Amino acid sequence: MINALESSSTRPYLIRALYEWCTDNGFTPYVAVQVDDTVQVPREYVKNGEIVLNISFDATSSLKLGNDFIEFKARFAGSAREISVPVGRVIAIYARENGQGMAFPAPAPAVDSGDAPASPTGPARMPLRDASRGTEGDAGKIVHLVTGEDGGETIDAAPADSATDPVDEPPRPPAGGGSRPSLKRVK
Repeated sequence: MINALESSSTRPYLIRALYEWCTDNGFTPYVAVQVDDTVQVPREYVKNGEIVLNISFDATSSLKLGNDFIEFKARFAGSAREISVPVGRVIAIYARENGQGMAFPAPAPAVDSGDAPASPTGPARMPLRDASRGTEGDAGKIVHLVTGEDGGETIDAAPADSATDPVDEPPRPPAGGGSRPSLKRVK
């Protein structure tokens, strides 16, 4: 009998389940990916070490949602590209139309063999932003991604035109305990 520590990750199964839920309900499935050297994506579209990919049937061909990799072909600015994403680098999957989905714990930063020691808190992460979702009515929406690690860090994805004072302290994540990340939409 296999114990819980020896079993395979649930992440690929949850990604496939949410992909199927999105397509069954007519939604467009998007995956947010934390990019490193193991991720094969067009680097010119990577922002702040992350990329959001449309993995819908209409946007991809030869889509394979495997246990180790998500692989497909897609067009970027009219040019066909081969995309390969290790499942462990996926940090969220959600429906474009309503934002429902699931966030996963960010992968541990790779230990760099260079001169600089790795930061104990990991690399600084910037907000996830999906420009294709923005409309006039969405201008005031803020999305919080709460990772829940060591008291949690909150990443705010605020509209670019919002006037925020850099001196203000960021809001604290909601107290709920546990290490499960969650997405919270604030209107």
